[in-house]
Amino acid sequence: MAAMAELISNSVQEMATNGQEPPVNAQELEKLKLALSSWGCFQVINHGMTSSFLDKIREVSKQFFAFPMEEKQKYSREADSIEGYGNDMILSDHQTVDWTDRLYLTISPEDQRKIKFWPENPKDFRETLHEYTVKLQETNDFLLRAVARSLNLEESCFLDQYGEQPLVTARFNFYPPCPRPDRILGVKPHADASAVTFLLQDKEVEGLQFLKDNEWFRVPIIPHALLVNVGDQVEVMSNGFFKSPVHRVVTNSERERTSVAVFCSPDPDNDIEPVDGAVSETRPRLYKKVQDYGSKYFQYYQKGKRPIEAVKI
Repeated sequence: MAAMAELISNSVQEMATNGQEPPVNAQELEKLKLALSSWGCFQVINHGMTSSFLDKIREVSKQFFAFPMEEKQKYSREADSIEGYGNDMILSDHQTVDWTDRLYLTISPEDQRKIKFWPENPKDFRETLHEYTVKLQETNDFLLRAVARSLNLEESCFLDQYGEQPLVTARFNFYPPCPRPDRILGVKPHADASAVTFLLQDKEVEGLQFLKDNEWFRVPIIPHALLVNVGDQVEVMSNGFFKSPVHRVVTNSERERTSVAVFCSPDPDNDIEPVDGAVSETRPRLYKKVQDYGSKYFQYYQKGKRPIEAVKI
């Protein structure tokens, strides 16, 4: 496991891009294709954001979760919604609840933001989050073009399915010390409903693990890298060339941990399906056409099931 963690860490330098335009170098595109086809994820360092800015994201997150419960509960989610502050939605008596507190927010489209859930403290929380997610949306567009080119597809083919109002959401995660890390997970095994997920890990405490070949591998900490993974919607659009990786978060008995995940997805009103260039006589269509995939996702997630199975042909 340690050797694999080192392999992932070393691949970061090779996979790094300048965050401005898709790499034209065929070798770099092949590395991107290899990382996503073998792991479904990679870490990137040359993403165009300074180390001090990423530290600011971490800081406003930590400050919010450090507030007294009375302050945090001003932003508590409603019973039938995931948006706001809280934990898992309880959908069944047999549900396993994650060992985490969350703040879940809709970022884009901007007219769908529920500002009542956006903390007013720390004072710069809202401004910082807005700036961060604007940068990530640019990175998402750049990445999806590069992913398409790595498969020798039309550069815009994935973005063409995004529509006019793509969905961007953010989830701030706080994992308090857990007395039974051998039995309780911070987040249960799952794959993401998004097209692309960007994760800013805790700078000091590990916890994220990916499943490969029926074995869990830890993700090493690279303080100013972003971890990028494809989600179920890229799996559908790529016709299974890239699989949405299953991952989990383990708990720690001594130290708390925070992270910030941003999920980029197509407009929920848009149909998504395998792009034409990914379907051929030798590789038939593997997924159905689907709309508003995210809304279907959470029912499956809380039951420990993979929603992607429901859209396979």
